[in-house]
Amino acid sequence: MSNPLLQDWTGPHGLPPFADVAPAHFPPAFEATLAEHRAEIEAIAVQAEAPSFANTVARFDASGRRLARLEHLFYTLAASATSPELQAVQRALAAPLAEHGSAIYMHQGLFRRIDDLFARRDGFGLSPEQGRLLERVHLDFLRAGARLAPAARERYAAVMARLAELNTRFAQNVLAAENGYQLRLATEAELAGLPGFVRAAARQAAVERGLGEGVHVVTLSRSLIVPFLSFSARRDLREQAWRAWVGRGDGSGPDAAATDNREICREILELRAEQARLHGHACYADYALEDTMARERGAVVRLLERVWHPALAAQSREREAVLAAMSAAGASHALEPWDWRFYAEQARRARFELDEAEVKPYFPLDRMVAAMFDCAARLFGLRFQARPDIAGYHPDVRAYEVFGADGRLRGLFLQDNFARPTKRSGAWMNALRYQSRALGATPVILNNNNFARGAAGEPTLLSFDDVRTLFHEFGHGLHGLLSDVEHERLSGPQVLRDFIELPSQLFEHWMAEPQVLKAFARHWQTDEPLPDALLDKLQAARQFGQGYETLRYTASALVDMAVHSLPAAPDDVVAFEQQTLAAWGLPAEVGLNHRLTHFQHLFSSAGYAAGYYVYLWAEVLDCDAFEAFTEAGDVFDAGVAARLLRCIYSSGNSVEPGEAFRRFRGRDPVVEPMLKERGLLPA
Repeated sequence: MSNPLLQDWTGPHGLPPFADVAPAHFPPAFEATLAEHRAEIEAIAVQAEAPSFANTVARFDASGRRLARLEHLFYTLAASATSPELQAVQRALAAPLAEHGSAIYMHQGLFRRIDDLFARRDGFGLSPEQGRLLERVHLDFLRAGARLAPAARERYAAVMARLAELNTRFAQNVLAAENGYQLRLATEAELAGLPGFVRAAARQAAVERGLGEGVHVVTLSRSLIVPFLSFSARRDLREQAWRAWVGRGDGSGPDAAATDNREICREILELRAEQARLHGHACYADYALEDTMARERGAVVRLLERVWHPALAAQSREREAVLAAMSAAGASHALEPWDWRFYAEQARRARFELDEAEVKPYFPLDRMVAAMFDCAARLFGLRFQARPDIAGYHPDVRAYEVFGADGRLRGLFLQDNFARPTKRSGAWMNALRYQSRALGATPVILNNNNFARGAAGEPTLLSFDDVRTLFHEFGHGLHGLLSDVEHERLSGPQVLRDFIELPSQLFEHWMAEPQVLKAFARHWQTDEPLPDALLDKLQAARQFGQGYETLRYTASALVDMAVHSLPAAPDDVVAFEQQTLAAWGLPAEVGLNHRLTHFQHLFSSAGYAAGYYVYLWAEVLDCDAFEAFTEAGDVFDAGVAARLLRCIYSSGNSVEPGEAFRRFRGRDPVVEPMLKERGLLPA
């Protein structure tokens, strides 16, 4: 009982004693809770009573609570506050945890009870939510291999265990590659072109890495590398940084062998192809899409094609502006990928008289957090109460109690905003606890971002894209906080993959609303509100660069779909990636959002494998959904917001997603609002 992970967690809102937890505590804690969960499952399976919803499905949903809380904590720390010791534990536990999942979802006694209930489901008088839970649990078992023949089940479990090991190695390699790169800027000549906010972020990054005061370093954190590529006047350094950024995991560069993900990618793809074959599918994409709104590859490719060709045309127009900026600067070299952002920024500045260095002082992080809280209050009646006395797993974590319009506690929101070497890249939402009325559980929801911290004594200033990321992840957070369902399996964002991005992307719309910007975008030094002239420029420039950005996203989605549509892994994932892009005609200067060898969406787990398209699929939904507010004449219209809360944010997975959208919108979604938002409709 000296292990804090096995004791009662008596922290505020049931939080664990973060300060007392060490990596060595996890193996014995998992050993105990895995055994406990297996005993619970066996008790459900062998009971003499005939199967019923209460004694089988509801009990299954309520089982493994101590294991679930441990897993939530473990994966949170592994992503956000890791260490060599914790990474070693993660590697050691990857296969055993996967094997446990297979053992649960292939348990034949339990599956027989669930299968029997599913076959007779119309005769039980189940509520709509109970019927949905039975349907989802039954499908979970089928997709985990419960109906396979014994030998196939055994092989399937081995495949899943090996995939868990490879996913872990892939993610750790990406983190090591990112942490292993530092571009030190030692002279004023090497800092040429960098505005004050980039210099401050590079200086702070050096301090955090123990390089001392007065040193500047560029890391591969997106909030630092993108501004560097946009402003650095040193073309040679831009090329170095760009090659390091896009080369993560591909075995290129000095000392890259230890983080080479090429063979890991290939083996993951080979095992996924086998996984699909065991289920009777021709390729992994067919298996993955079976449980999505899209359902099949053709629907995905048609959507991607719908934006690809207009985006090519838009990028071609943008290219003319970029080449004009190069000519004006006297540049005679060819346009390369490390040149695009630099000259696109100059073109944007010339065309719209808009300079990001002029914009960022109006977007300090704290004010943007206040803006998103205010939007949630106006839409859903939420109130966020800061709790500085609640300690998280890292000093960067900020805690807020969340109360509904009725004054009732809705949950705890934790926010972790800054990049650091112990944290993986990107931005994400996860839960330490999901909401469930049956379990009496209020949610504990966590947002992670990777913003470049401001210099000591100065605020962290966000770009417009950073603000969008902040609102996006908070939209996921709201999906967890506002969940109001009976059963945990249906709670919050545990929905179909191509629906999960709807609440997050929809919430992004409010960050760009003039009334929000006028109220919260204020200069961090003078407290002056964002001037009308600057706001007008931001709105005018909103669609500039959308061709480039749309191609980068869509190209990544096309490569994902192509590689997961193969019946077996390609011999060379890098060559396959290049061949796919050439076939689609991606301009060389554009590149990808994510190359396969560092594509964590695909290879650190199966979450978005054959599913990176979902951001665009959900964008069709979110742009159409926001049109409901536009049609009402008020982006905070109370009636539309109440319907949005009821149909989308609070219903979790208790309603089929297509039906949930129709209940909100009154019809199926249409694609035109998305194309309009991106500036991709024909003139």
